[in-house]
Amino acid sequence: MDLGISGKRALVCASSKGLGRGCAEGLAEAGVNLVLNGRTAATLEATAQHIRDTYGVQVDAVLADVATAEGQGVLLAAAGDIDILVTNAGGPPPGLWSDWDRDDFIAALDANMLAPIALMKALLPGMIDRGWGRVVNITSGSVKAPIPQLGLSNAARAGLTGYVAGTSRQVAGNGVTINNMLPGIHATDRANSLDQGVMDATGIDMDTARAQRQATIPAKRYGTAAEFGATCAFLCSQHAGFIVGQNIVLDGGAINATI
Repeated sequence: MDLGISGKRALVCASSKGLGRGCAEGLAEAGVNLVLNGRTAATLEATAQHIRDTYGVQVDAVLADVATAEGQGVLLAAAGDIDILVTNAGGPPPGLWSDWDRDDFIAALDANMLAPIALMKALLPGMIDRGWGRVVNITSGSVKAPIPQLGLSNAARAGLTGYVAGTSRQVAGNGVTINNMLPGIHATDRANSLDQGVMDATGIDMDTARAQRQATIPAKRYGTAAEFGATCAFLCSQHAGFIVGQNIVLDGGAINATI
């Protein structure tokens, strides 16, 4: 399927690896030129060069921490006019409700709620002026079904979801859509970190920890960054203009819900 977005320009945050990279590659395959972002220079440049060589699109790589106001400024200055924004940031650490204080919540809000909002506020006006734009926020399945040990993520991402619910309906008439992607467990560093936490807590090995988690997923496997990225590319396509303010769950059926 031709997604109709070849030649568009996308900013994909936290895209040197993991689900962000999956989204970048999905868009690159559709002919979209990219601004990539990461915090580790070697990893970021290796990803950028791989995408240039594989898909033949223009790729700019910007070293910055998107969770900080300074990093956002650097990223926006380098990005220029953007047609597609994919927001993403690493999730806060797991723990117990009693572990977290105000500073922990502020850090989670900065990374997983306020940073995406700041980028949307900066880039939506240009999209509105041009009469076309796509925003996809990578959030978490915990928005729909809270994960007890991820209370910081539950709180921050739920706040972003509420913001998108209202904002998306204010800009849709200008040809701009905003939607969220809610991943369950995918084969990324984040999954490794969570499985390591299970190992540390229970004394089991990694293979056992992973097998136990996969057994709770109806699909009986972890998702892949490639299939996640393909869904992102579709949401950013010309065919998805009637999808507004939605929360798309990609979890292999792990959340047991009718709606």
